[in-house]
Amino acid sequence: MPSPGHSGLPNNSVRITYVTESFTPQINGAALSAERTLRHLRAAGHQVELLRPQQAGEAACDSPDEWRTGGGRLPLHSGLHFGHASMAALRRRWHASGQLPELVHVATSGPLAWSALVAARALGIATSADVRFNPQAPIPQSGTRWGAPLVRGYLKRLHGMADCCFVPTREMAGQLTSQGYDNLQVLGRGVDVTAFSPQWRDCWLRRDWRACQHNPVLLYVGRLSTDKNVRLALQTYERLRQDERGLRMVVVGDGPLRRQLQAEHPRVRFAGWQRGTELARHYASADLCLLPNLNQSFGSVTLEALASGLALVAFDTAAAGVHVVDGINGFLAKPGLGATSGQDTFFAAAQRALAASAPDHPLRLQARLAALRADWHGVLGGFEARLRQLANQVSALHPAQAALA
Repeated sequence: MPSPGHSGLPNNSVRITYVTESFTPQINGAALSAERTLRHLRAAGHQVELLRPQQAGEAACDSPDEWRTGGGRLPLHSGLHFGHASMAALRRRWHASGQLPELVHVATSGPLAWSALVAARALGIATSADVRFNPQAPIPQSGTRWGAPLVRGYLKRLHGMADCCFVPTREMAGQLTSQGYDNLQVLGRGVDVTAFSPQWRDCWLRRDWRACQHNPVLLYVGRLSTDKNVRLALQTYERLRQDERGLRMVVVGDGPLRRQLQAEHPRVRFAGWQRGTELARHYASADLCLLPNLNQSFGSVTLEALASGLALVAFDTAAAGVHVVDGINGFLAKPGLGATSGQDTFFAAAQRALAASAPDHPLRLQARLAALRADWHGVLGGFEARLRQLANQVSALHPAQAALA
């Protein structure tokens, strides 16, 4: 049985198996974050094996660097996938490679993550996991009265198998601790301040939106589904437009509600999913970003909007609760106890943001400065250091591991 040492690798490097059920070419926060993290770890000299499900239209892949497993689409979530590989298959793969991973990290919480964590623990391999759900949010599509408790029980057991669980905010860490989670480490998330920047503002794109210099443009970025609370953003636009007739709104994203929302809001420009430079152009060419989601675990849109120098409106939770100072670099709304109270506080925050949405307003400069303090380089450096520490600690506890079957 090969030992878990560092033979053949640079000093301080780690053999890592990175498990995710979301990865590009999917367009969502988990997929883009996984891709960026993988690039960072490999550039730092670590030997990283990627385990993820094969997506529709993709070629099969079974190489030392990547295994695209079987899987399928999640019910009621077109475009999202789950993966599956048995524990025996993982053991055979690691045995055939001649070396065990020193650490298994799971970035999502599906069946593939479960198999990987169980297999790793049986072999004495260090484990870590990202927490990508809001512990206070309802479980979507749980099916029945007992569906949500089953899902929550599964998530608690899965994350309980990890030696360390990374959570993006102290707020979430407190919520999870109260629910019996342990081994939590707060590690924020970052933003690429070069990719998202006011420099990408495009007057030709604004002209396509029929927005002149004096027409403020509201922006929503995200999936068009009920759990994202997208209707609140559109209702807020309609209310604001009663007093500001020149107001424009652009929606970036797609989902099951798109056709219905387009019919209900014919003045809104629905741009579909955007990526890369095109996404950056859409952010920077707008003036005010509406983020109505109450159920997110973090919210990458928050930092992308701040980096683009927009006046941001969000509820005082998740990433906005960490990075936004109300009235200084954005505007926060209190969720409230009832549905209408949340709507009213969000609308009031949007009214204040509209008054600060001019391109040269000082608040928009402060938004950009807030994003500069959350650059990805520092965040991923801290993540990498913690993985190395975990691998070394567990390796010291298991100097002689059992042979692979």
